[in-house]
Amino acid sequence: MSNQRHPLGNDHTLHDSPDAVPTDVIQPAGDNKGSISELASNSTPDANNKTILWWEKDDPENPYNWPTGRKNLFVIATMMIVINSTMGSTLPSMAIPYMTTEWRVTSVIQKDLPISTYLIGYVLGPVLWGPLSEHIGRRNVTIVTFFAFTIWTLACALATSWPAFLVFRLLCGAFGSASITVTTGQIADIHDALSPRGHAMAYYMAVTVAGPLLAPIVSGFCSTTIGWRWTFWVALIYAGVTFVVVLMLPETYAPVILTRRARKMRKSNPHSQIYAASELEDKNIKVVMTRVLTRPIRMILTEPIVTATCAYIALLYAIFYIAFTAFPIIFQDLYGLSPGLTGLLFLPIAFGSIIALGIFFAWDNHLRKAIAANRPWVKKEENLRIPLAILGGPIFVVSLFWLGFSAKLSVHYIVPSLSGIGFGIGFMLVFMGMLNYLTDAYEMYAASANAASNSSRSLLAVVLPLASTPLFNRLGISGACSLLAGLSLLLSAVPFIFIWKGERIRAGSKFCIELKEKKREMQLKAEEKRRQDVLDKDESRQ
Repeated sequence: MSNQRHPLGNDHTLHDSPDAVPTDVIQPAGDNKGSISELASNSTPDANNKTILWWEKDDPENPYNWPTGRKNLFVIATMMIVINSTMGSTLPSMAIPYMTTEWRVTSVIQKDLPISTYLIGYVLGPVLWGPLSEHIGRRNVTIVTFFAFTIWTLACALATSWPAFLVFRLLCGAFGSASITVTTGQIADIHDALSPRGHAMAYYMAVTVAGPLLAPIVSGFCSTTIGWRWTFWVALIYAGVTFVVVLMLPETYAPVILTRRARKMRKSNPHSQIYAASELEDKNIKVVMTRVLTRPIRMILTEPIVTATCAYIALLYAIFYIAFTAFPIIFQDLYGLSPGLTGLLFLPIAFGSIIALGIFFAWDNHLRKAIAANRPWVKKEENLRIPLAILGGPIFVVSLFWLGFSAKLSVHYIVPSLSGIGFGIGFMLVFMGMLNYLTDAYEMYAASANAASNSSRSLLAVVLPLASTPLFNRLGISGACSLLAGLSLLLSAVPFIFIWKGERIRAGSKFCIELKEKKREMQLKAEEKRRQDVLDKDESRQ
């Protein structure tokens, strides 16, 4: 490893961590009071003779340079972790009647709390785990939070009262949210190419849907046979197996890896002045609290693209969790099916999600060919991912009308259950289209934009399901589904508006303007670096 003043590759800090040092900028080691990313554009070579440590070309420790097989195994491991978290969100769904009977809970609203309290943790956790993973590393955060998640899952299995159980569920959600927050960063850490990163993100989104759909099957069969507590024992067994995998995961966050390498080099040679760029960042807690942690809130309040995207996917996400209250009402109360069989009727949604993955890969292949052919339409950002949401929105709306008007005793229960296929297709396509667009539009601010998305949709998923039972009791199955379909239809106009006016909206966006300026500055510095490299080679030859 040579000590270089210029980076060679690894640009993921630009896309993943808004406040990390861009790797194609030479960072001074002067007395900087602001954040490194904000001062980077004014950086000059180090006046204190400190050498900044960067990746070498083809450096084997750079996660971008991992062999494809290792990357694939890493993605599979992270998907195992995510399933624990997402499955946990709906784990009690079919067991709630047995819990409430044991603890004599009669309130209709309280019966929805086991899922809602978990999702409250999903609202609170990401704000902490995301920034923390960028300070102490992805691996440390993953190990600590997953261990805590496992402990609180055990506590749920052993709970002796309803209030204690709800507290344990809240803690499960808070610590379980780390996986859905950190995994997206880990994917960006190991994939720099657009296509493999997009594929990995597609798998991630599929797993976030599959987990909640598997849980009712587990709780449905466990509750009716060996007892509701075994629902959590089964989850605990899977978490224990996964924890072994968690312990074997390597660190992927480049600033942390480089920091450890620089410290090791300084330890071996105390007189050396070698530092990783992240060691020079302003770690002031006031800066983190006022500038970094508030950025998602500022974006959702001032950025129309973020606001509209968050509103649309938050509604769909809330409806997704309403389904875990609606299915028992429809298939148990109306059709008289058992909890176990009702849990199996979530499988069409999973099947629809698989179909959506196929559509995504087909579109991605078409997109790659169009980019290679330099087609004019691919030069517009909105044309790259938004068409998926345009297709998915109407399909989702139709699935809700289908469920509402086919759920009647004169119609076999298979007919309304098949609406889940369209539900899964539409839900996945909208999420893949809108979230990928959000990431592409804001690049270095994508972490904050996605944090706004995660918190807003989890917040709505907490609130709306609490009203789902009264909603279905008052409006009936067809009325409640029609209301949800109507709201979805209204917001399905969002991707169409983005296709029509998205470019103009981005042109007036403060964050997008700042992003363009930073990219232009970085391109100039990259050109300066290349010129300097040529001069250095010429001098070495002489």
